[in-house]
Amino acid sequence: MGLMISRDEQRLLDAIDPDELVRLTQDLVRIDSVIRPETGGTEREVVQYIAEWVRRELAMEPLVEEAAPGRQNIVVNLDSGREGPCLMLEGHTDVVSEGNREDWTRDPFGGEVAGGRIFGRGSCDMKAGLAVALLTTKAFHSAGVRWKGKIRLGLVCDEEGMMLGIKSFIRAGHADDVTACLVPEPEENNLCIRMKGAIRAIVRVRGKMAHGAMPLSGVNPNTRLARIVLAFERFETEEKERCGEDPYLGLPSITFTVIQSPPPGSLAQLNVIPSEAVGYVDIRTTLAQDHDALRERLRRILGELSAADRDFRAEIEFIEDRPVVGISRDEPIARISAEAFREVTGREPVWNGVPGATDGTFLSAWRSVPCLVNGPGPRLVPHQADEYVEIEELVESARIYVLSASRFLASGN
Repeated sequence: MGLMISRDEQRLLDAIDPDELVRLTQDLVRIDSVIRPETGGTEREVVQYIAEWVRRELAMEPLVEEAAPGRQNIVVNLDSGREGPCLMLEGHTDVVSEGNREDWTRDPFGGEVAGGRIFGRGSCDMKAGLAVALLTTKAFHSAGVRWKGKIRLGLVCDEEGMMLGIKSFIRAGHADDVTACLVPEPEENNLCIRMKGAIRAIVRVRGKMAHGAMPLSGVNPNTRLARIVLAFERFETEEKERCGEDPYLGLPSITFTVIQSPPPGSLAQLNVIPSEAVGYVDIRTTLAQDHDALRERLRRILGELSAADRDFRAEIEFIEDRPVVGISRDEPIARISAEAFREVTGREPVWNGVPGATDGTFLSAWRSVPCLVNGPGPRLVPHQADEYVEIEELVESARIYVLSASRFLASGN
């Protein structure tokens, strides 16, 4: 039997206006926050929009901090004036490229509403989540109820890149007093209690430039890189068999996402064997894996290939490490969110895991902040053409967040 919704909780729930939630999501989608080095495009305009929204709707001055040149974080502290926990609502303001616009049937930055959905780049990943976080905070500001503790909005840049925003947020001390965090990434409102780890690497293979008509006079780095791709694939198969399937995270993976030969900045010619080839590797891990052991095994694979070919020269550089993190279902933020989900929807929650890392990975790993990822939007649609979020799911998410926040702050955990 679920808990009864109190009068104050109902006032908070009533403060969520579905039409306002849709409009805010549309407005955010219509602001292009793709990182475009060629034009200097960043999250700047969406940061400015949110800062103005905070001044207007919350009557507060947000803290806008530069995490990297031209890249900004927004921090908002809503303090009840009564002692209690600090609940963080975290989101990112950048979105991935829309890619080829011909693949879209709608304007990727139009924020169009059709068939009960909001369409556009970032609609689910994660402009909808930003809208949920903002209106949850507004509900506590405007509903006229007494509550305890603090709500901290951490809306950061560069989640789709090297996560510079959340790293800067943590270094600045903004996470030091955070008791727990909700991350409204697109997870169909599933309660995700684990996040996969990630290792990112660059493989560089050195060859010797030569005429394509006389390949024996050179050393082809492309064939050597191909051997590495296949060797890593064989190792991935071994790891899947060894680790098995994690109940929340699924199987580990080792994926070459980019292969370039010659590397950027070099002229490619059909009749020239290049002197170098480069591959970028995206490795996703589960609890059954040790990152140190994994890195050593990949280095050893290159050593084995080198031993079999005197012209084989390759190196691997590990440029990022994001550990596997997670919490139990009994963690207060998870347990209370499950109660709120039941109250709002009348259904049992789906417990799940995030197939990738989120900003919550660093909050958990660096500051031991319990993080629950549970936002609106289809899990498989982010980064695709015709991205969308279901309006019904969006409204459901905001109501779950308000009730979860109310009960978590009241619990004193």
